[in-house]
Amino acid sequence: MENPQIEMGAFKANGPQGQNGGLRSGMAQPWNLQRIVERVLRSIKIVIFTSKLNLLLPFGPASIALHYATSRHGLVFLFSMLGITPLAERLGYATEQLAIYTGPTVGGLLNATFGNATEMIIAIYALKNGMIRVVQQSLLGSILSNMLLVMGCAFFAGGIVHRNKDQVFSKATAVVNSGLLLMAVMGLMFPAVLHFTHSEVRQGASEVSLSRFSSCVMLVAYASYLYFQLSGRSNAYSPIGSEEMPNEDAAEEDEEAEIGMWESIAWLAMLTLWVSILSEYLVNAIEGASDSLNLPVAFISVILLPIVGNAAEHASAIMFAMKDKLDITLGVAIGSSTQISMFVIPFCVVVGWMMGQKMDLNFQLFETATLFITVLVVAFMLQDGVANYLKGLMLILCYLIVAASFFVHVDPQSSDD
Repeated sequence: MENPQIEMGAFKANGPQGQNGGLRSGMAQPWNLQRIVERVLRSIKIVIFTSKLNLLLPFGPASIALHYATSRHGLVFLFSMLGITPLAERLGYATEQLAIYTGPTVGGLLNATFGNATEMIIAIYALKNGMIRVVQQSLLGSILSNMLLVMGCAFFAGGIVHRNKDQVFSKATAVVNSGLLLMAVMGLMFPAVLHFTHSEVRQGASEVSLSRFSSCVMLVAYASYLYFQLSGRSNAYSPIGSEEMPNEDAAEEDEEAEIGMWESIAWLAMLTLWVSILSEYLVNAIEGASDSLNLPVAFISVILLPIVGNAAEHASAIMFAMKDKLDITLGVAIGSSTQISMFVIPFCVVVGWMMGQKMDLNFQLFETATLFITVLVVAFMLQDGVANYLKGLMLILCYLIVAASFFVHVDPQSSDD
């Protein structure tokens, strides 16, 4: 007779607790769900509603609607450009947030990968459509824009704000990056010289083979550069684009992580996908936009397309120059140019090789000469480690000359592609 009582006692002892435990776990679920919803809403508020540039976001869906509703390629092109511009800036923001959690080494690799993600995505879509000249010219335009326009405006704005003194930056990092840019010029020059001197062993095939070999060498050189700058070298060669800041500033930057690590990864994935979708419409509208706007494809590719990827960099470079942080300004401008010339361009050659496209490093004589002279001008400007508004003005005027040159330039291969 004791067994039923014991069982009843056990039920009384355990039953309610079991029920309460069940209630607690049942209450935990909506509470966790509520927390997740709150975090998602907070993340959306930070990423979408804190940047004024995001007012341009509606132009993205509008470009897709225009593509199917009308045949106005000029409008589709302009709307796609405007729609991608805030996405490029937010991609950079999400990368910076993720880099806070991953540390300097992985952060450096992330910046190398996602720093020019917009240019890479546009280039891959253009490659897929066989528009090799658009790929070459848009990447060339990004280099020219970063070195002349972005850095020129930054030096000019910083020089005006700090007009009573010369602003200084690390000469060692500037020299290393100038050396890498000259190596990239060498990689682009030999295929062009080989083509125009008609000294190939196999007509048309030798320059492609040389380009693929040179691209692999350039990728190895860029990987070595990343390892060199991230492997704890002396401060003279600290990563260009990462601050040489006091410890309290670094700690302050760590505290400023505004979104979580997984949120950053999710935003990177979503933004990359949306940029990919818009890039397809942008690339498809280029030739139609050239006809409707009465602009050469070369001018659109070299001058207008880089605006999409460089708008955010342009703003941040000027802001840092005005705060007298010239090393970061150089990291944005010269660091980005180095990434494109030593990583993105060779990467596109390798991707084209995989796609069966004959993407090469023969950027034609006019473009290669423009890049060579630009790198020389910028290298001379940076050699003394001093910036002022006069140097900035000279770089801006140089960019205006380049823009005017491409406005009257007819691409000799445009009919072929």
